[in-house]
Amino acid sequence: MRAPSKTPSKPAPRPSRARAAAKPAAPSKKAADPAPDYSIAAVGRALDLLEALARTGPAPLASVAEAAGCTRTAAFRLLRTLQARGFAIQDEARGVWRLGARWTALGRAAQDQGALAAAAQPFLAELGQAVGENTYLLTRDGMQAETTALFQADPALRVYADIGDRRLLHAGAARLLLAYAPEAVQTQLLAQRLPRFTPATRTDPAWIAADLHRLRARGYLITADEVHPGAVSVSAPVRDAAGQVVAVLCITAPSMRMRPPRPRSLLPQVLESAAKLSRALGGTAEDAASTAAKAPATVGGTRQGQGLLLA
Repeated sequence: MRAPSKTPSKPAPRPSRARAAAKPAAPSKKAADPAPDYSIAAVGRALDLLEALARTGPAPLASVAEAAGCTRTAAFRLLRTLQARGFAIQDEARGVWRLGARWTALGRAAQDQGALAAAAQPFLAELGQAVGENTYLLTRDGMQAETTALFQADPALRVYADIGDRRLLHAGAARLLLAYAPEAVQTQLLAQRLPRFTPATRTDPAWIAADLHRLRARGYLITADEVHPGAVSVSAPVRDAAGQVVAVLCITAPSMRMRPPRPRSLLPQVLESAAKLSRALGGTAEDAASTAAKAPATVGGTRQGQGLLLA
């Protein structure tokens, strides 16, 4: 009987190039991390609900919930929260929900800010081109200042604040807005622990409160290093037809370009531009030349050893 022949074992098949190519590559250690998500889900759901209510018009709870893609329970709780703040109204007689009057005020405020920015742009451009520096318009929203408009005189110049940037009112040119804000706003802000942006930022409530009186009497503000190290601002208030201060117009430039006596020499032009914008808004403004003539060589506060007009 013949012994069975031994069949030589076949070598394992080599993976095809296609299969090797299909093998997922190991993740790169240098792959960028996903951008952090700072959104708040509850706020997002509330905004979805409001947009749905704007589309449907006055509608029953079930219809609003369906349009917003949420449950009736969630829609009801959100609507009740919005109702407490005046953003939604329940018409119990008709059994429907609709947008509240609070949105009218917000819409008007947004429209006014847009109109103010448009009105300010020619004056910002005129001033910026005349002095060769970037110019800004700041408005107040509660206890914060917002950059509403700007003119960049030269693309090479640093922009210290983009449109929409916000910060508390206690530092830099924004403090001029605080000086003309309602007393309740001043009291509420000064009761907070104020952030220090730079070593030169003033955070002492007593000093700031006293300075607000000085600013109202003086009618302008020049600061250095309070928000950005190495930046100097020259600012003046802008008034509307009712005589209320609605904005601050300012020049902000690097300190290397704002060595004394330049900040002092720019003050009349800033005051004049603010006065022109005030008149364009229907307001009246003190003659810029006479206001600038009252400016002392130095003002109390941080002098930085430079003789700047600082408060």
